[in-house]
Amino acid sequence: MTFARSQIAPGDFVSAAIASITRIIRDNDLKPGDHLPAEAVLSEQLHVSRTVIREALRSLAALRLIDLGIGKRPTIAQIDDSSIAIMIEHGVMTDQIDILQIYDVRRTIEARTAGLAALRRTDAEAQVILGHAQAMVRSSGPPSEIMEHDIALHMAIALASRNPVFALLVGAFQGVIRQTWPIGWKSRANDDERAAMNSLHEELALAIVDGNPQAAAALMSRHFDQSIKSLLAAGLN
Repeated sequence: MTFARSQIAPGDFVSAAIASITRIIRDNDLKPGDHLPAEAVLSEQLHVSRTVIREALRSLAALRLIDLGIGKRPTIAQIDDSSIAIMIEHGVMTDQIDILQIYDVRRTIEARTAGLAALRRTDAEAQVILGHAQAMVRSSGPPSEIMEHDIALHMAIALASRNPVFALLVGAFQGVIRQTWPIGWKSRANDDERAAMNSLHEELALAIVDGNPQAAAALMSRHFDQSIKSLLAAGLN
């Protein structure tokens, strides 16, 4: 597999190498843990310098598409949410995305994950989800403890949906959630409102335990409606 130099503008060799390496992955049906050809082999196959190949591999590693190890051939990576998380957080920091837009997307996605989790969860997964919800209700610790159970509950629901794309997206929002969750918590008027939020999570978990997708989706939507209201009350947009 090669690409013609006459067709590539100066400075585009790395981009072309990235495209060719991803084709190698696809054409050879490589899976997580499988090895790519060595750097020298790729250089020979693609007729570019090892410097170009090295930069292409570093770019693919930064995107979490491959894993690089010193003195080892690159391997196909197991996908995770880190690259998406970086993009989302960059969008927020540079005012290209706002928090309410993120919560609107989360509301849409997570109502669906809750419904699917109610249909597809195992008994063990249901108990994990319920355990996090009950820990929120019973917690006498600092708000950060409740936040961690809240985040873990949403992630457990996404995993129980049996759709890895949902799990990637929900996982990618965790960095932003950790920044906004304390704001929403403090903006609630009193302890009763905070307790009601925790109880709503328990109701949601019980709907999933009971295998009721309609109730689970409706409760998740209500949760996000209340969260968005709290963020607006705090002046966040």
